[in-house]
Amino acid sequence: MAKKEHISETPATHFLRRKEIAFSEHPYDYEEHGGTTVSARKLGVDEHAVVKTLVMQDEAAKPLIVLMHGDCKVSTKNLARQIGCKSVEPCKPEVANRHSGFLIGGTSPFGTRKTMPVYVEQSILDLEKIYINGGRRGYLIGIAPQVLTQVLSATTVQCALEE
Repeated sequence: MAKKEHISETPATHFLRRKEIAFSEHPYDYEEHGGTTVSARKLGVDEHAVVKTLVMQDEAAKPLIVLMHGDCKVSTKNLARQIGCKSVEPCKPEVANRHSGFLIGGTSPFGTRKTMPVYVEQSILDLEKIYINGGRRGYLIGIAPQVLTQVLSATTVQCALEE
């Protein structure tokens, strides 16, 4: 019998198991600065279905999470307008790490150190299945996109820009 590759628990997978959310595990060889292009290629999935977890902050330096298609960028102007802020910008890596508890390249919206508001690009919810970081570099999980609104109370936004 083939031995399944053992993947150790992360705060994200622990959170999902505690909530009894079904997910599939997809480890891959992580490449520094490879992003969703590399993970999509290595897993043989459409980059549009790979979801980036971006830790950003508003003008008062309050952190928030934005979930975006792997092949899109966030229009920070559109996002700020929709969530009622003056401005939104990405956090510096060390600040993002402090808020989320995850390393850049391994950030998951599940099981974050701090509870932050989560915003999801509306069209992500139209996908059948998404691949999102499982809390470690080189490790994505496959889940139903509805989980984002069900367990994270994610608010939908429309702020995608084609890359």
